[in-house]
Formats: sequence, structure tokens, C-alpha cells
Amino acid sequence: MEHVLLALGLVLIVEGLAYALAPSLIEELLKALRDLPHAMRRNIGLLCLGTGVALVWFAKLLGA
Repeated sequence: MEHVLLALGLVLIVEGLAYALAPSLIEELLKALRDLPHAMRRNIGLLCLGTGVALVWFAKLLGA
């Protein structure tokens, strides 16, 4: 359970930093995402999901 809370906390830190440091850039990014086709957004999401799983797996291999 502590790993889930740690992961959630880290995600919130990264997300919060993005919104705090560059709110106008986030708005531009959201506009650009809106213009992408649904299939492209789905592929980006799957790529991020796969990258996240690979990073977690690698971290576990290193002993995290």
C-alpha cells in the first residue's frame, strides 16, 4: 500500500509542478491534444502506459 501512495504522491508532484510553473504551456498542450485524432491520442496513452510499466519494472529490478 505504501508503494501506491508513493506513486500517487510522485504523480501529483509532477503534475502540480507543470501547472504551477507553466500554466499557459499546459493550455497550449491541451489545445494541441484536442486537434489530434482519437486514435492518435489512444496510441499516445498506450505508449505512456507501456513506458510507465517498463520504468516500474526496471525500478523493481534495481531494488526499489
